[in-house]
Amino acid sequence: MTNLYGLIAKMIEYEDGCVERVNHFLKVFAFAKAIAEGEGLDRETQDILEAAAVTHDVGIRVCFEKYGMCSGPQQELEGPPVAAALLPACGYTPEACARICYLIGRHHTYTDIDGADYQILVEADFLVNIFENGMEQEAARKVRDNIFKTKTGKKLLTDLYL
Repeated sequence: MTNLYGLIAKMIEYEDGCVERVNHFLKVFAFAKAIAEGEGLDRETQDILEAAAVTHDVGIRVCFEKYGMCSGPQQELEGPPVAAALLPACGYTPEACARICYLIGRHHTYTDIDGADYQILVEADFLVNIFENGMEQEAARKVRDNIFKTKTGKKLLTDLYL
């Protein structure tokens, strides 16, 4: 059995006082959960999605330590090994860990999205980043029209930002 609270607690500890990153992943988690429920995702896929939402930016800290900066491709490279060390202690199976790490390793890649969990993670991260980065309305509209696929995600983006 997985322990999502345990994973959240480990991530808060891992982020070591970086409240901005903790708030970010909790917001992405909340949107991912809402979209998944709105889309009727099965429980197993939703569990994987929720863990990926909590850990999707786990590579940021390593990127700053290693490179002094953090780009999307760097996050995708550095995040999966960190997540792979955290997930088993919270009850995630090797198969679930592999999928979660796959999602972390692609969450800034918007082509060849292969699964509802991947699509919803991308949408949830955008819903938060549009606000946090002050994205212009027209840019948000393009994101909705070109990247968002779920009915629930499109409605959330439209209701919040357009």
